[in-house]
Amino acid sequence: MKCSMGSEITPLILAYNEEPNIGRTLESLRWADRVVVLDSGSVDRTEEIARTFPNVDWKTRKFDSFKTQTEFGIHSTGINTNYVLALDADMAVSKELAFEIKERFLNRKFAGGLVPFKYCVGGHPLPNSLYPAQIRLFERNKIEVLQVGHGHNFQITGPIYQFKSALIHDDRKPIDRWLFSQLSYSAIEAERIKIGVHPRWHDKLRQFGLMPPVIALLAYVRAGGPFGGIAAVRYAYERALYECLLAIRLTSARLGEDGDSQE
Repeated sequence: MKCSMGSEITPLILAYNEEPNIGRTLESLRWADRVVVLDSGSVDRTEEIARTFPNVDWKTRKFDSFKTQTEFGIHSTGINTNYVLALDADMAVSKELAFEIKERFLNRKFAGGLVPFKYCVGGHPLPNSLYPAQIRLFERNKIEVLQVGHGHNFQITGPIYQFKSALIHDDRKPIDRWLFSQLSYSAIEAERIKIGVHPRWHDKLRQFGLMPPVIALLAYVRAGGPFGGIAAVRYAYERALYECLLAIRLTSARLGEDGDSQE
């Protein structure tokens, strides 16, 4: 017996001032009986746009962290379906992914699904990116939300389905807003590295300020290099800029410590 996607899965979207993105995301979720949009206090047209979709259930909560915001969305907004599809407001479900969910995921007893991403720059899809596959579709009562640094991810016990089709990541917010986000993210990530929480292999490179050129080259190659056109160049600059901000924070902290020790 085949399951209905709309009655088995509730998409959960975290949102804040997502006027340039929310419409595309919700358009890709018309198959859902109910979509929970958990907003952090948007002051643009995010709510106006979202409420034009009849399956949207609009909720608001002041943002404190990705972990607690997501946990609130999963457990405290009245979601009663077996599965939750956790999305950011700049992520859309491709037609291929929707088909794969319906035909290959729902009729088997998977605890969750590992979903790859198709990264877009200004609406232009890249051949590949540095964005890793993530568990985004999961059983509501079995999921654990983790937060390491500025990012959050999901952990679940049980069989995991590996999707071949992708979520579309297409953030079209203004560059000033994007830069403000990177400043915030780099501050959180720098603090994680300085106190040694969940160390990663590339954190040493970051502490010595070596990651920006490394990540720029990797991002450019992954995005198609010269075959990726200007979108690949833009993507490489985006990734390098974030690493530059992080490197400046970390090297500044090291200089400050050295200066104190010399006094």
